Amino acid sequence: MSKTTITINNNGSIKVEGEFEIVDKSGNKYDLGGREVVALCRCGLSANKPFCDGAHKGKFEHEAIAFNLPEKKQ
Repeated sequence: MSKTTITINNNGSIKVEGEFEIVDKSGNKYDLGGREVVALCRCGLSANKPFCDGAHKGKFEHEAIAFNLPEKKQ
């Protein structure tokens, strides 16, 4: 099994690569057509949600810099 990597892109999508599946709220799988890399929309402007179609260009700004989450509550 390959490792799944999720990359938060600056001013854009979330890139998912590796071995993964994407399901809707009912657990139905999206047919990814054999892709091992997809881009997910995080701006809400894509006509192809949950996938990115590039509609964010020039309309969405976020600099993605990693940080530590607070300790998990018990």
